[in-house]
Amino acid sequence: SPLCSISTFIVRFSYNIVVFGSFFTRFHLSMPNLILFNKPFNVLSQFSAHEGKITLAKYIKTKGFHPAGRLDYDSEGLMLLTNEGALQHQISHPNHKLPKTYWVQVEGEVKKEALEQLRNGVKLGDGMTAPAKVKQMASVKIWPRNPPIRPREGQATGWIQLAIVEGRNRQVRRMVAAVGLPCLRLIRMQVGEWSIKGLKPGESREDTVALPSESVRQATSGPTKKNIDKKFDGNVTRSKYKKNRR
Repeated sequence: SPLCSISTFIVRFSYNIVVFGSFFTRFHLSMPNLILFNKPFNVLSQFSAHEGKITLAKYIKTKGFHPAGRLDYDSEGLMLLTNEGALQHQISHPNHKLPKTYWVQVEGEVKKEALEQLRNGVKLGDGMTAPAKVKQMASVKIWPRNPPIRPREGQATGWIQLAIVEGRNRQVRRMVAAVGLPCLRLIRMQVGEWSIKGLKPGESREDTVALPSESVRQATSGPTKKNIDKKFDGNVTRSKYKKNRR
């Protein structure tokens, strides 16, 4: 009957909406929402032009992505960019305390006393720093910087690995200088679980991070924040792995 046909059509139409909706949700969640970028030396961590300096626009061509945190113009290494506001907040906001790991080339002899000071926290002009995880590095295999480092003649140099959870202005440089080890070169190697491994300067790759929608809406407070932190630590999909070279 016509009524039966209409009912069948409505059921089938509704079913198609549900199926399509589920497919679209799955498809959307599998789209990359994070870019890992190895920022070269003397590149601004922004897209907009400024004083003729090289910016992210030279390297990142995917539209809609913005930096989740910054990296100084004269520093190198890992930057994270995302097209989702909640994820950007989760990565960059100090409340979430994602550890950031750096390799630091310093001028002078690296002594145990200096490392111990860094582990205990250092007094800077804007207050005491939180304790850092730090160790001396016997040898370092890393790309050469352009232009190269030019230490003062007769001065020893060394490398340390330092991990902090704060993000003050030029904090790592100020910390090592405060213990008598001026910074010659600074490379961010890791943020949380994301590493620069496999990326040459100027290269990037894409990742997908799945955050539950309800948790995303409440990511900044309460017990839900703890849940999202747990998921955020490990729920990274590596299947979307696309390296971009510029």
